[in-house]
Amino acid sequence: MRRLAWAAFAATAAMAVATAVYAFIDHGTRLPAAEGSSVSGPGELMFSLMMVAFSALGTLLATRRPHNPIGWILSLASLALAVTGWARAWYVHAEYAAPGSQPAPDALLWFANWIFVWGFFPLVTALLLLFPDGRLPSRRWWPVAALIALALTCLTIGFAFEPGALDSYGRAQNPLAVGGPPGEVVMFLQVVGYPVFLLAAIGSVAALVTRFRRSRGVERQQLKWMSAAAAFAVVAWVVNGVLDQAFGINSAFFLPIVLLTIPVAATVAILRYRLYDLGRIVNRTLVYVALSATLAATYLGLVLLLSLTVGESNLAIAVSTLAVAALFRPARARIQAVVDRRFYRRRYDAARTLEAFGAHLRDEIELESLAASLRGVVHDTVQPAHVTLWLPRNDSRTHGA
Repeated sequence: MRRLAWAAFAATAAMAVATAVYAFIDHGTRLPAAEGSSVSGPGELMFSLMMVAFSALGTLLATRRPHNPIGWILSLASLALAVTGWARAWYVHAEYAAPGSQPAPDALLWFANWIFVWGFFPLVTALLLLFPDGRLPSRRWWPVAALIALALTCLTIGFAFEPGALDSYGRAQNPLAVGGPPGEVVMFLQVVGYPVFLLAAIGSVAALVTRFRRSRGVERQQLKWMSAAAAFAVVAWVVNGVLDQAFGINSAFFLPIVLLTIPVAATVAILRYRLYDLGRIVNRTLVYVALSATLAATYLGLVLLLSLTVGESNLAIAVSTLAVAALFRPARARIQAVVDRRFYRRRYDAARTLEAFGAHLRDEIELESLAASLRGVVHDTVQPAHVTLWLPRNDSRTHGA
């Protein structure tokens, strides 16, 4: 199971990179009105980052909690979105940016034309309905699960066997198109699938809100972020659909940013409220991702600056490499402190308390005062029910609190 999760992540990351590369190569390419306005490199980059973020979080959950469907929903949904993005980028490059180059295979376009349903829709339905333990809030919510299954079935059949050209790839004909009365049934399923999905999404948000209202303590804090992100994602998706259909207003940045709020909320729940016991793993991931980005930006900036100033590229590279190597430890310590202060406040406060006690220890010579300070530090950092300090002396004196 772990190999499957990591294989899905590797495939998602590879297709996300390919999608972003295609988008920047084809940036600004004009498209027919029915297929969008133009290719946006930054917009596709946001989409790719969203896919990788979903996949990384899903892989962590799937490997640590393989029996909880939440991780698999995130992992497989991001893989489906990655296939869609990659196929779309390949199609646009072959048909519009570089006509005559190697066209995308019909089988890939057909697969991407319906697999997107399994990439987007479960994120705002099944994920919210089952979060965080992978089970329904109660048996009363099974109709919402049935609506999700019905919507996915209708939309999958509708897009897989629609007559004529593929919905998302206007110049490609559907190799498995169904004509005649069966084709009309297929189109009917496609049309019906959207309102059923909307009902399922509203029901899923309601289920998450119900969990939140019934929860207490840490569980309530875990659900707080996810509830807010879910409500925002569904409302924003509806508003975006209305603006797109009524006024033709659509942004390449909007949908990825909206969807990105869900893994961000789940990450906050993991870090701040120990959801799924993944806090340490995500903590280290955040630190080293931020560290890598910081050092890479510093290195590129120094190389460009020194190249313009000195004019010797080899010298600029050598100096920049030495500077980045020297920055590694202090930068890591600084970023770790920021992450701990933001998400691990108790640990951060404990470290500060121990640091202050160490400074006090160097100056304190009165035993009674030192014992009181030590008991206070233990109480603040470990928070035990009782503290007893035993000092080995000739009179075996004991201090209790």
